[in-house]
Amino acid sequence: MAATAIDLNADLGESFGNYRLGQDPVLIPLLTSAHLACGFHAGDPLVMDETVRLCRDAGVQIGAHPAFPDLVGFGRRVMDVTPREAETDVVYQLGALEAFCRRNGAELRHLKAHGALYTHAAGHAELAKAIAAAVASVRPDLLIVCQPGSQIERAAAEAGLTVAYEGFVDRAYNPDGTLASRRLEGSLFHDAGRAVEQALRMATEGTVVAVDGTVLEQRVDTLCVHGDNPDAVDFVRGLRQRLAAAGVEIRPMREVVERRLQTA
Repeated sequence: MAATAIDLNADLGESFGNYRLGQDPVLIPLLTSAHLACGFHAGDPLVMDETVRLCRDAGVQIGAHPAFPDLVGFGRRVMDVTPREAETDVVYQLGALEAFCRRNGAELRHLKAHGALYTHAAGHAELAKAIAAAVASVRPDLLIVCQPGSQIERAAAEAGLTVAYEGFVDRAYNPDGTLASRRLEGSLFHDAGRAVEQALRMATEGTVVAVDGTVLEQRVDTLCVHGDNPDAVDFVRGLRQRLAAAGVEIRPMREVVERRLQTA
């Protein structure tokens, strides 16, 4: 099903100490939503504070981006934690970012797990339930960003939470709708044209082509662009132009989700 409106999100605030990553001040005004690192895979108190203010000033909706406790691996390694540990880790990170939002007069709107926490929970029910339980216990009004058909979607529904369906513009998809492993060659698109075409297909047709050529239904409310890509700013500018030319409005995530729910 084609979208009449789409949200553009990126994972930001991923600098740490003296290490700077991304072009957040330039990229943020081109987005409608952002997910900010909460200190476990990237980000620190100064970075969190600065990035919240940048989003607030640009009118970009803020989401939390909790991760496994894996600073060295940038949150891309699956950690052997219990569901209880995962739940309290998410509560801890959510609380930290919400404090910076309150301090700066900004509002926290949604949550998206990062990296290995996102992909592992997508296929593992107990981990997905832990994430949903953490959000439901602290901020049940937050949107949960996830892939359609994932365990995170199921856990969110069971917990009474509302989801936003996410598509990835520069990641390859498996025939079952999951993301192809970053370890596989070609799983991350370096060709901007290919990424734009995948984004347009998801936004206008509601489908995506898997690595084996299978055409999959892919309902999306929001498209993720990777802010740590050196060409991210130029890419997002070009993507916005192509979406507009295709008649797709770029709107904040919550507005897009509400439109979908009203027409369901």
